[in-house]
Amino acid sequence: MKAVRIHSHGDVDVLCIDNISEPKCLNNTVKVQVKASALNHLDIWVRGGLPGINIPLPLIMGSDGSGKVVEIGENIKNFNVGDDIVIQPGTFDQNCKFVKNKMENYSPTYGILGETENGIQAEYVILKENNLHKMSNSLTYEEAASMQLVFMTAYQMLITRANLFPEDFILIYGATSGIGSASIQIAKDIGAKVITTVGSENKFQYAYDMGADYVLNHKQSLVDKIKSITKYKGVNIVCEHIGKDTWEQSLKVLSKGGKIVTCGSTTGSIVSIDLRHLFMKQQSILGSTMSNIESFKKVMEKIESKKYKPFIDKVYNFNQIKNAHKRIESRNHSGKVVLIP
Repeated sequence: MKAVRIHSHGDVDVLCIDNISEPKCLNNTVKVQVKASALNHLDIWVRGGLPGINIPLPLIMGSDGSGKVVEIGENIKNFNVGDDIVIQPGTFDQNCKFVKNKMENYSPTYGILGETENGIQAEYVILKENNLHKMSNSLTYEEAASMQLVFMTAYQMLITRANLFPEDFILIYGATSGIGSASIQIAKDIGAKVITTVGSENKFQYAYDMGADYVLNHKQSLVDKIKSITKYKGVNIVCEHIGKDTWEQSLKVLSKGGKIVTCGSTTGSIVSIDLRHLFMKQQSILGSTMSNIESFKKVMEKIESKKYKPFIDKVYNFNQIKNAHKRIESRNHSGKVVLIP
């Protein structure tokens, strides 16, 4: 079967389409024919190598996707051959105390498909039941594949960690990114007032279509504009996934008692902070990674009820994987890049 793999870290030239043996289904696993998979910024980081994280090589890329069940182990109870499914990308040991307390993403055993172990950008994959969920019949495979990782990450950030309230002002960077698009929808579903950013005029309408109340060009100075929008109180929450380039600005526009919640650092992870402002304004900085299974299930309920909608930018096939990575790195995309075998 075909699989997208890396054998070493580097630029797009390390991406390979390998022919490997089909995996075998065991008693406690499900064999899935992958119909579509999402590309995330995580794929770019994994390809380049992540300091401090042991990435086993060669590695099949990809974290979330959609497909059809083609074989089940004898101990599988919740899925049948022929079921359309989506893939939940988090992995964990069921015996861990954090997992038993429904804090899967806090577990020292927590991993991510396509990062700490083989992913799902292959024609067939073998997965455990807790990595599967029935697919909404209102979505195509491509649409369904695009939603899991970004929505579960954004939901955990805004709802579980930052405790976003209706009528809060929230600043969400990068409206056309996966996290940005998902965060806007989640925030508007709660009833918050969304300020978001884009990098060019032709992306403004996309941001409004996602539900944003205010759209600003991030190439311009934003501090005064955001303070004016919030009547100089500042935003209650900043959804950060940019890092170095936006950090100082994020602190400046944060209200008293406000929260910065961050899940990434696409422009650099080393930032500075004046602690006096932090404690005098009683602000909080929160880290967030992926989500627990409870948040994932809530996201899937929202998708099933059409509260959250897919946002596909472009679909590529396996042989175009290098172009797919380039599109994300160039930041030309508006929405999710999807891959099909």
